[in-house]
Amino acid sequence: MTNPSPWRATVLTLFPEMFPGPLGVSLAGRALASGVWEIEARDIRASATDRHRSVDDTPAGGGPGMVLRADVLAAAIDAVGISPDRPKLLMSPRGRPLTQARVAELAQGPGPLIVCGRFEGIDQRVIDARGLEEVSIGDYVLSGGEIAAMALIDACVRLLPGVMGKEASGTEESFSDGLLEYPQYTRPQLFEGVPIPEILTSGDHAKVAAWRRAQSEALTAARRPDLWARIPPKAPNRPGRQKTAKNKTDG
Repeated sequence: MTNPSPWRATVLTLFPEMFPGPLGVSLAGRALASGVWEIEARDIRASATDRHRSVDDTPAGGGPGMVLRADVLAAAIDAVGISPDRPKLLMSPRGRPLTQARVAELAQGPGPLIVCGRFEGIDQRVIDARGLEEVSIGDYVLSGGEIAAMALIDACVRLLPGVMGKEASGTEESFSDGLLEYPQYTRPQLFEGVPIPEILTSGDHAKVAAWRRAQSEALTAARRPDLWARIPPKAPNRPGRQKTAKNKTDG
């Protein structure tokens, strides 16, 4: 019986030397070295046709900066020859926000093709013609899509089977159930006069679980009302929804 193909990230970039970069160390790096996943960084300039290897031009309609050409990028995408079941992503600040749910979907698949933009952006025609899914990692602008691509890849790789030390690590953390993670503590028992919450050392697993859930709910309600609004109302102790609610003190 042959082993299944490893999860694979194919990155189209003007700076392939940036990869694997941070992805080559720690959990992702060990998994990369052991063959759990693979990364291929391809230079977009390899698809340029002129002697200067030009990949950009001035924006139609005027304006500052340069725009990545549709013909060059389309040729670079086509040269990869990826299978239809692999998502084609474009890291873009105008894309849909990357969520843990989308990360889990990507981690369960064969791995994406990721286009890293530069300059003022890329020609809209190649986005439409090649069906690129625009993905954002936050409401800010980076110099290019490479760092955003690394963040997306790292988020996916840590969910691959065998990458994290404990299976529970992937389920008891921020966003895994739509909530921010509860606060964490470890030794020493007393730090600058502040002790570990007594309930965490009580040995009562049911009470610990309830405390952690309450903490996650309170943190989410306070810090991320956008996430909190998506959680269906339930018990009367839900923060901010019932007059009898008790506010309890990322995760």
